[in-house]
Parts: sequence; C-alpha cells; structure tokens
Amino acid sequence: MGFGKNNVLHGNHFRKDWQRRVKTWFDQPGRKLRRRNARKAKVAALGVRPLTLLRPAVRGQTVRYNTKLREGRGFTLGELKEAGISRKAALGLGIVVDHRRRNLSVEGKVVNVERLKTYKERLIVFPRKTGKPKKGDSSSEELKAPTIRPLPLLLPLPPSSIPEGPRKITEEERSFNAYKTLRNSRAEARYEGARKIRAAKKEEEEAAKKK
Repeated sequence: MGFGKNNVLHGNHFRKDWQRRVKTWFDQPGRKLRRRNARKAKVAALGVRPLTLLRPAVRGQTVRYNTKLREGRGFTLGELKEAGISRKAALGLGIVVDHRRRNLSVEGKVVNVERLKTYKERLIVFPRKTGKPKKGDSSSEELKAPTIRPLPLLLPLPPSSIPEGPRKITEEERSFNAYKTLRNSRAEARYEGARKIRAAKKEEEEAAKKK
C-alpha cells in the first residue's frame, strides 16, 4: 500500500484479536428455561390474581398501521365513567388508566367500554375482611366459583375488521356512479358559499320589491 504526498500515515489494524471480541449466544436455551421458571414463580406468587393488567384496544398511528388494533397505554376517564368504574377503583382492580388519552371516535369508545364491562362480569373481588364485605366485593357464591386464568392475554383483542362474505351485486350498486357522485359533491362544496350569497341577495331584492 503506497502513500502519496505529505499525508498522514494510516493506522489500519487488520490483525485485531477477533475471537476475543466476537459475541456469542450459546445461552439461549438456558435463558428460555429461566424465563419459563420465572413465569411459573410469578403465577404461584399472584395466586388467583390476573397475570397481566387490562389495557384498552387502540388503533395504530398513521395510515400504514391504523387498520390494526393493539393494546394501548390505559383507559380514558370517559370510558371508565361509561362502564361505571371509578378511577380509584380501577387502579385496585388491575385496570390501567391514562388520563391523557382522548376518545376521538365513538366506535373506539364503545369497544373499550364493552371490554371493561366484560372484564367486570368475569372479575371476582375478594373482600379484605371475610366477615365484613364492602360494596363492590363478590358474593359468597361467586367466591366459591372455580377461577380460570386465560393465557397469554386476560381478554383477547377484538378483530380489527369483520370481513364481509361473498354476495351478489344489487341493481342499486350496479347503477351507482362513484366518479360522478364525487365530482358533484366536490362541486357543491366549492360553490356552497357563492350560492348562499346569491340566495341572500335574491331574498333582499324580493323584499325590496314588496316594499
């Protein structure tokens, strides 16, 4: 390798100790077993409590991901109010609350309210004192009922969209002209202001003629 002119000499290191610096992942099977044992220990420690906290179903951000549903950060105060759960009670029942989130669609709010109501129906709340049950605690019959722990999620997310089955095209759909409808609606929106001004001017002229 030659060097020209009065340049800095290169300090290239082509014989580094590669074997000492390479990273290996031979502990994957051991890590897998350790994680599994940790999950079992968590289940035993929690007893009858749910493994995970309940989170809302929200749409992904941007046009690319808004067709998919995922678990959000927490339920809004409006959703909790619709489901009849107070904010303070929600924190004790394993429901995550996010006071910053806003409901921007009725459909999304309805989905999460139904999610909360379903969770509330399945929930068994043990009283702090066996002899003194408080309001909201489960009855003695409900406490004796067998408990289940569905995995991996407490409540599965609803389907993001319900596919429509095959059917015949109706005559109304066949005769519908989408291009023409869109053009007319755009034209109506464009000329709405001018038409309102023209109609108001006409009314004023007619009122002046009657005088």
